[in-house]
Amino acid sequence: MNRKAVRFVHANEYAAEVEIELIPDDDAWGPYISKDDAMKLDRVRSALKRGDISAAAREARVFKLMPLSA
Repeated sequence: MNRKAVRFVHANEYAAEVEIELIPDDDAWGPYISKDDAMKLDRVRSALKRGDISAAAREARVFKLMPLSA
């Protein structure tokens, strides 16, 4: 049974929350993610790197990171 999970990717001043599915594997190394989910993570990361926030937002929740002064 697959279960949903969230992975975070970031580039430059942005971070994105990407929903993926974990595929269980009882043999050894699992759980895995599908090729489609891996490609989704790459698309979101690439969109953030080139500053295309609207493209990243189509597949993930996007956040802008701001430094805090102590």
